[in-house]
Amino acid sequence: MVDFRRWVIVAAVLTLFAGLAGAQITGNGSAGPLTCTASVAVPPQLRAEGMTEQIGDILITCSGGSFPAGGVGSVITTANITVSLATNVTSRIIGFGGVNASEALLMIDEPGSGILGPLATFGPNAPQTTCVTPLGAGPNGCPEVFQIVNGLPVAVPASPGQNVFPGSTAANMFIGTVNANQVTFFGVPILPPVSAGTSRVFRITNVRANVSGLGSAGLAGTTQLVASISISGATSLPVNNPVQIAGFVQAGLSVGYNSATGGNLSSGGTAFNQCNTQTTSGVATLHFTENFGTAFKTRVAPTAAFGSGQAGIFPNNFQNIPGFIYNSESGFITNFATGQGSTGGVFNGFALPGLADYGTRLKAVFNSVPAGVRLFVSVTNLANNATNATTPQPTSGNNPTSFALLVTGEATPDGNGTTPTPAPTGAVNGSPGTTAIFEIPVVNGSATAVWEVVNTNPAAIETFNFGVWTSYSANPANNSPALGTATVNLSYAPTPPNAGFTAAQGSVASAGPIPRFADLSTARNILVINICQTLLLYPFVTNQNGFDTGLSIANTSTDPLGTTTQNGTCKLTWYDGSGKFPATGINGTDLTKEPAVATGTVAVNLVSVLAPNFQGYMFALCNFQYAHGFAFISDVGARNLAMGYLALVVNNGTISRGPTSETLGN
Repeated sequence: MVDFRRWVIVAAVLTLFAGLAGAQITGNGSAGPLTCTASVAVPPQLRAEGMTEQIGDILITCSGGSFPAGGVGSVITTANITVSLATNVTSRIIGFGGVNASEALLMIDEPGSGILGPLATFGPNAPQTTCVTPLGAGPNGCPEVFQIVNGLPVAVPASPGQNVFPGSTAANMFIGTVNANQVTFFGVPILPPVSAGTSRVFRITNVRANVSGLGSAGLAGTTQLVASISISGATSLPVNNPVQIAGFVQAGLSVGYNSATGGNLSSGGTAFNQCNTQTTSGVATLHFTENFGTAFKTRVAPTAAFGSGQAGIFPNNFQNIPGFIYNSESGFITNFATGQGSTGGVFNGFALPGLADYGTRLKAVFNSVPAGVRLFVSVTNLANNATNATTPQPTSGNNPTSFALLVTGEATPDGNGTTPTPAPTGAVNGSPGTTAIFEIPVVNGSATAVWEVVNTNPAAIETFNFGVWTSYSANPANNSPALGTATVNLSYAPTPPNAGFTAAQGSVASAGPIPRFADLSTARNILVINICQTLLLYPFVTNQNGFDTGLSIANTSTDPLGTTTQNGTCKLTWYDGSGKFPATGINGTDLTKEPAVATGTVAVNLVSVLAPNFQGYMFALCNFQYAHGFAFISDVGARNLAMGYLALVVNNGTISRGPTSETLGN
């Protein structure tokens, strides 16, 4: 796919160097005052959850000026260029070259852009050469001197090979030093282009920002991240338009919840009964939807091979064309260190500047999981819901099919072209195929699942669906599984504090994982384990005017159907015309006593014993399923009048035997 924004830059630089080729050096080497203008050609959309969002490249385009006063061979004077943001700069600290030396880069004249320039080894045709010290081209750094080649002003190294990589050409890439909300490029050589109609371009890239500290109030995409550019040092360098919009902030992620079959998920979560064993039963379908087309990204821009969007092998997938839009978590990738050895994006012990650790990751955190409950999730995203088969793996890296894989940890880095994916621990029969699942361990009531985006379509708003299942063995006599409600939080990953960094550490520049995010999620009920209950209503019972009522409760969980047997008690609650009957009756009798009813037995008693002198109705809440009741009312001795009835079984949401709920009559 052609990136037209890149070719706009290419055309501009071609015009620049065409002007240089035809320019005539004047006798006094002056083309008026040196003036510079700042711009951000393509302000990107930034995720409001992001702690390490890549801001748009900043261009400083300069024209005019005079040759160095010392003439040919004189040292080129330098300036310090600082970018200030309204939030902390979070570009990776790369681990060498000085305190807070970062992956942020300043490039001069688009080196390595592939543009045909007038000089074979300068400007866009120059190799990308890094000054590997934050001192820049100042003293003890990598100083440069002024020369004229084919009539054009160029910079050459004052001391070939000093603090530069690779080779002995003049450095054209400089390391940024981070201090809170600022990144400064020290010792940037300022060689005016001089000739009329020509320009010198300084590009600042790989600047990351803690966007999560800004919020995203207002309409989506209207919150601005502003960058201020200032220049100081021995060289005067006025900058027009020094305040630029470096990106637009909006929430990058929306989440949703459905039942396993795709219907609405109850606000209380999917209900299961403690006394019914479950084997990989569907709990829910989790949905992660991006709010704009580039909110989900692969680690690097993919090539034709599937999985190449996660590769970090040098020099494969080097994203090193200045100004190119890669739509990946990585930025402009280069190698500061000498040597070509590579292990997962680490070169000679140093992090590879510009390379992210992984693609966009999506996380589900389960909390308050009842003891005894096991949880399983789909290894990949599903076509629709938890009854659908796994989405087939795309055939190539540039296939637009959305695809994600379960990974073993929030911040575990990708290897060279691989994601740290666990092996499935089982399968659930789906339609039209089989869904691979993985059991996520529940520790102290919590479990976490993380998926990484390994294939994405930046031209579409994508939704990734993942299934959740549960298993447990019913043992209500031992209160297993425990009663309770599990919740889930959906967010980007990694987030503090369980990914190796705190919120404070994640919001500043560090050697920590990239990308990383703030957790802006809210908990949602997803699964509830209910006690096995039966609620019985005795609509009329009496112990007045010479009458008494006999009551019975049968525990029928022992049956020829193979039902799980349950023992329990029944709590009796009495109501008369004045409302709920007092807790104590005549002589302090306890009216809330809970008669124990073992499976396969019937508990019997009289109202004259349980609630003397009572007349009204009574509820019996039994903490086992399949309770049935009978009442028998008569005068004393049943000599004149007697009647009996079955207690009503009230459906309170916890009754189930087969596909239908129990009611009076069955």
